[in-house]
Amino acid sequence: MLQQTQVKTVIPYFNKFTNKYKTLESLSKINENQILKLWEGLGYYRRAKNLLATVKLLVEVYNSKLPNNLKEIKKLPGVGDYTGNALLGFIHNYPTIAIDGNVKRVFSRYLNKMESRINFVKLIDSNKKNLFVTNRNSDFVEALMEFGALICKPKDPKCSKCCLNKSCRYLKSSNKIETFKKRKIKVMNYNIFCFVSKKKQIALTKENEIKFLKNFNLPLMKEMKNNSVNKDWKFLKNYKNSISNLSLNINLYYKFSKKIPKSYNWYSLNDNKEFIPSFTKRIFNQVSTLF
Repeated sequence: MLQQTQVKTVIPYFNKFTNKYKTLESLSKINENQILKLWEGLGYYRRAKNLLATVKLLVEVYNSKLPNNLKEIKKLPGVGDYTGNALLGFIHNYPTIAIDGNVKRVFSRYLNKMESRINFVKLIDSNKKNLFVTNRNSDFVEALMEFGALICKPKDPKCSKCCLNKSCRYLKSSNKIETFKKRKIKVMNYNIFCFVSKKKQIALTKENEIKFLKNFNLPLMKEMKNNSVNKDWKFLKNYKNSISNLSLNINLYYKFSKKIPKSYNWYSLNDNKEFIPSFTKRIFNQVSTLF
C-alpha cells in the first residue's frame, strides 16, 4: 500500500483491510473484484491484484509460509529486489537492505556521490561487517527507510539532528551533490465521451487504449488531436485530473442514447456496490449533474 503513497493516506485503508482479513487463508478466498473494492480510492490497483495473486500462491504452494531466499520470493507476483529484500529482513530477520529512493539518498549523501555513480549492491556487500553489527536486521531495514524519509529528506534534510553528521561527507563538503530532483509532470489532453441513458445510467467499457487506466471500466476516451468534435456530442465540462506524474486536461462530452457499442455495459450512476476506479467515479459525479 505504501508504494508511491503517503503513510497518512494508507493508514485508514490498512486498518480497514487488516480488520476484515486477519489471515492469509481468509484473504486468499476472496475474488479480485472484492479486493479492488476494498482498495477503492487508494489507486495503483495493480498492487491489489498482485497482492491477491501472491496470497493465493503462498497458501496453495508454500503452505502459507514466505520463502526464505530472494530467488524464490521474487517468483511471487509483483515482487522485485526491493520488496524481496524488505520481506527477507522483516519476516526472516535476514541481514539485508531494501534499496528504495530513501535509502539510496542516505548513502548518496553520506558519500557525497551521485546515485548514478554508486553500485549499491556492491557497496552493501563489501560493508556487511560494518552495517550488520547486531541481530536486529528487521529493525535495521525499516530504520534506514524511515531515516531517509524523516531525517535525510529530499529537501531540507535535518542535518543538525542526524546521528551521522560528524562523518557525513555531504554535510562537510563545500561542493554538495544535488540529490533532490523535481518531479517532471507530463500534461496530457483528453476528450471523454459518455453515453448516458434516461434511467440515470452511463455506458462503460474495459476495452480502451489508455495505458495508465487499462483494464478498468471507462467511457469512450480519446486524446485531443484537434478541436473538432461531432455535433452529436454535447460539451459538459472541462476539468483537471492528476494521476501519478500525469496532469490530465479533460473535456467531458455526453449524449443520451438507448443503444451502446457491443463492448459497453450500462452502469447506474448511483451504484456503489461494484468496484469503480476513482477516476471513473469523478466522471460519474460530473455526469450526475445532468439529472
